[in-house]
Amino acid sequence: MRAQLLEAKANLQKMTDSIPLTEDEQAAVTDGQNSIDQLLGILVDAPTPAGPTPHEIKAPGAARLLPIVDVRQGEATQA
Repeated sequence: MRAQLLEAKANLQKMTDSIPLTEDEQAAVTDGQNSIDQLLGILVDAPTPAGPTPHEIKAPGAARLLPIVDVRQGEATQA
């Protein structure tokens, strides 16, 4: 959902950059961008299906590091 909201916000920005808008239209676009920002702020504290919120997932120290695996190309050796 966050990705869709960010895409919607980007589309609103493209609209303001490429289409001449009246004052009323510009105000509507600005209101839409502000609404998207507010919704994104609310969603950061909404639990995911797994339980933690996006805010908790992005918390410092909460990142999980993936192991680095040495990959070699060539013929497989038999043990």
